[in-house]
Amino acid sequence: MSVHELFHLGRRLLVIFDGRCGLCNRSARWFLRRDARDRMRFVASESPLVAALLARNEMGADRFGPSSIVVVRNAERPSERVLVRSDAVLAMLRELPGVWPVAGRVLGWIPRPVRDLGYRVVARFRYRIFGRLESCPIPTAEERVRFL
Repeated sequence: MSVHELFHLGRRLLVIFDGRCGLCNRSARWFLRRDARDRMRFVASESPLVAALLARNEMGADRFGPSSIVVVRNAERPSERVLVRSDAVLAMLRELPGVWPVAGRVLGWIPRPVRDLGYRVVARFRYRIFGRLESCPIPTAEERVRFL
């Protein structure tokens, strides 16, 4: 069974995040609450299901580590596209209703190296500021269908 079939992604984004990071967990839940159109599915990077997807896209430790969020658009399709760091966050913002797509477009005007520098600074200090969890929290019953 493919990742696509297993996760029933359709045209949804697959959001891979650090399940042990306090900031990452809060961010995933923030996006989840605002994703009224059901455009995202979330999976912790620690999940064994993620390994094949990352390997297929040559996403080793040099491109992806616990300090980066990964968004996969069109998983397991010829048009599969992997976005990391600030590009991943912008893709997620663009899927939300309301003013968030506009915010994503405006932030997209900032050159990627500058956006990613800001992303890396936050990522470097996130455990100190937001803490590190012993394990990935279990989603509520309502959230469970949105987490893989």
